[in-house]
Amino acid sequence: MTVYPFVLHLGPLELTGYGLMMMVAFLMAGWAIQLDLRERGLDEDYAADIVIAGVIGGLIGAKLWYVFLTGESDALFRRGGFVWYGGFLGAVAAILLNGWRRRVAPRFTAEICAAPLALGYALGRVGCFLVNDDYGIPSSMPWAMKFPAGLPPSTVANLQAMGVTFPPGTGPMEVVAVHPTQIYETVAMVLVFWWLWRRRDHGHAIGWLFAWYLVFAGAERFLVELVRAKDDRLLGPFTLAQATSVLLIVVGGLLLLKWRAPAGPQPLPESLRPKEVALRGTT
Repeated sequence: MTVYPFVLHLGPLELTGYGLMMMVAFLMAGWAIQLDLRERGLDEDYAADIVIAGVIGGLIGAKLWYVFLTGESDALFRRGGFVWYGGFLGAVAAILLNGWRRRVAPRFTAEICAAPLALGYALGRVGCFLVNDDYGIPSSMPWAMKFPAGLPPSTVANLQAMGVTFPPGTGPMEVVAVHPTQIYETVAMVLVFWWLWRRRDHGHAIGWLFAWYLVFAGAERFLVELVRAKDDRLLGPFTLAQATSVLLIVVGGLLLLKWRAPAGPQPLPESLRPKEVALRGTT
């Protein structure tokens, strides 16, 4: 199967599949947070605050992480050049800073963001597929795909630059079928979202759900890196993303041990209670 990038032309404007799906990812994650807040009887506007902070912090973090990895300082002013883990850390920092401004405990913010994070990531990977980026190593599976106009195209020369070896004499411009790892990640994280969303009333300490997200997100990324075409090998065959994934799994596992005991109903942030409810309680 051969796949080409999705681009939508609106007059002089060019909207890529990546940009479109990133917008959808943030909107859907925000909607999920809003729904959760509504069910808890809390201020739904906090969902918009989280999304705005996540967009700003995520873009800055993803760009700075890319520059750190590649040393390409001019990438700060280019359209492309983003790294998910940098975006994740930047978004977390911005969201927690916003939570501090709203006087919301970090653990509560992390709790309500756990399932929406998985949903947003899954939709964001659809964007990677539509722009033909972040694909895998060569594959003979029936669902393997060729990206002749990808970022970069899945040619022998480009794959060799990412550490893939080919038999001698293979044409450098030959387009190769590869694992559609973007789709693998989308499917995996939709399942994680479903699992986390069904367990919002878990009865453990606040933050338990986010700890599970860290474990699942780290495990998913570690496994998919096994078939990703990458040029950032850190320790032998292991990539920098896998090292970061192991860190996420360890941190998530430790938090699960800390918060595993049933804690019963947890107090909700007073600063997020709707004003009319707060006023009614003082009369």
